[in-house]
Amino acid sequence: MKVNRWGIALAGIILQVVLGSVYAWSVFRVPLAKQFHWSISQVTLTFTICIMVLGFAAFFGGLWVNRSGPRIVAITGAILYGIGTALASFSAGHLAWLYLSYGVIGGIGCGFAYIVPISVLVKWFPDRRGFITGVAVGGFGAGALVTAPIATRLIASVGVLTTFAYLGLAYLVFGVVSAFFMTNPPAGWAPTGWTPSPTLSAQRSSREFTLGQALGTWQWWALWLILFLNTSAGISLISQESPVFQELAKVTAIVAAGMVGIVSIGNAVGRIFWAWVSDGIGRRLTFVVMYLAQIAMFWALPSLSATAVVTFVSFLILMCYGGGFGTMPAFAADYFGSKNVGPIYGLMLTAWGFASAFGPLLVAHLRQASGTYRTGFHALAGILLVATLIPLVIRPPRTQN
Repeated sequence: MKVNRWGIALAGIILQVVLGSVYAWSVFRVPLAKQFHWSISQVTLTFTICIMVLGFAAFFGGLWVNRSGPRIVAITGAILYGIGTALASFSAGHLAWLYLSYGVIGGIGCGFAYIVPISVLVKWFPDRRGFITGVAVGGFGAGALVTAPIATRLIASVGVLTTFAYLGLAYLVFGVVSAFFMTNPPAGWAPTGWTPSPTLSAQRSSREFTLGQALGTWQWWALWLILFLNTSAGISLISQESPVFQELAKVTAIVAAGMVGIVSIGNAVGRIFWAWVSDGIGRRLTFVVMYLAQIAMFWALPSLSATAVVTFVSFLILMCYGGGFGTMPAFAADYFGSKNVGPIYGLMLTAWGFASAFGPLLVAHLRQASGTYRTGFHALAGILLVATLIPLVIRPPRTQN
């Protein structure tokens, strides 16, 4: 039976939209804090735990994909994410249960399932690696756009805990159905009549690396650092968006919330746009351009005050943030082959977890010490300036055995 690779891609996108609902966590913060008298930081820690666990679970999910195939890993991940979300409905007065259910169980499920569409689609689309992984993780970035308004209405009508139960059931159904379509192509498969161009071949390694072999190259660690630094910059702004907008543009919390919604679209758009660009100009140059753009924007942002301009610049920063996640899976497949990209890129995603702690803590500390966001954002610009050297010098690993 002929398999339609675009149908598999659509299923992967739907699965990523389900998982990307984790980015809608902010809609739960205030209702949970008010109802159970928890602090915003205590509630926010749930999201931090989930993202940290996700990063490490993606690695183990990648290993499991290689052993058992993508379908079982994706289905298990979808089940755990749905169950973890639903179990959060029993968190009344029990903060530790919220951390365990949504943070740990949900995070494990999210990490298991997240790596699967990436691992599968780079094999089905060797001719469009950047674009297709960008579209897939673009679904993850768009998850909050779908979930946030639904969750907000549910919270207003049935309460925050019951909302967890309803959403968990929806994640379970849509996640498992889409996960069922996750399957690898036959070994050595390629689109009929397609052969890589000389330019494309020069950007790729001709060897399939195992995880151990990839870790033995300096290039794997360089890619990890590129992703870590790019993520640290963008997630620093994400973690502080509302207060940043209120401080710079002098807007109310309600207006700032609207700005957050607009800016979050950049996260999804950037995953597709920059991944598509990378198919044309290469992954290295794409990261150089994203770094240089962020240097200019982080340096300028603290001096801006017009609401529209602050929103636009922040939108562009989040496009670069999302662009890192859209481009890096193809970058890893180019350098280490697509066969073992699950565990190789899965382990690389630990950069996401570490960045979610490093970037926001750096900016928050400098904000407290200096009384302004200028110092923190200028520090990020300086870090990215030095970091631009990494994509400039990196080359595919040598292919001798």
